[in-house]
Amino acid sequence: MKYLAKDDSKCIQCGACESICSKTYFKEDNPEKSCIQIKKEDTPEINVCNQCGECIDICPVMAIKRDKFGVVRIDKKICVGCFMCVGFCPLLSMRQHDDYIEPFKCIACGLCAKECPTEAIYIAERSDEEAREMPIDKVFNR
Repeated sequence: MKYLAKDDSKCIQCGACESICSKTYFKEDNPEKSCIQIKKEDTPEINVCNQCGECIDICPVMAIKRDKFGVVRIDKKICVGCFMCVGFCPLLSMRQHDDYIEPFKCIACGLCAKECPTEAIYIAERSDEEAREMPIDKVFNR
């Protein structure tokens, strides 16, 4: 399964990942519309979906599913905009913005990894079996 891995210690809080994400998916440079959020004070912390799939079971209309590559995706044609997934996400990586009626999240596209000057964000792979067997602190990159 493909996911966006991170190394917070390498993050220089430049915002390049947030910028490319929001420009790619929402056609504007707006960190609030980025699937990646960087804590800007004190020690850097990268918040991004790690494709754990906890949100899948909470969706009342089954709009959230894994694709054939293991990436968790939201089917916007089915989503009713209840935002239960946003509140349920253990990492708080499911996003919402008042401009949109449905949530959004990282789909591990890798564009941010290409933009990151320090390689603090990178695409990694793990099997579904590995993901299920990982201790909870590893699943949530703690």
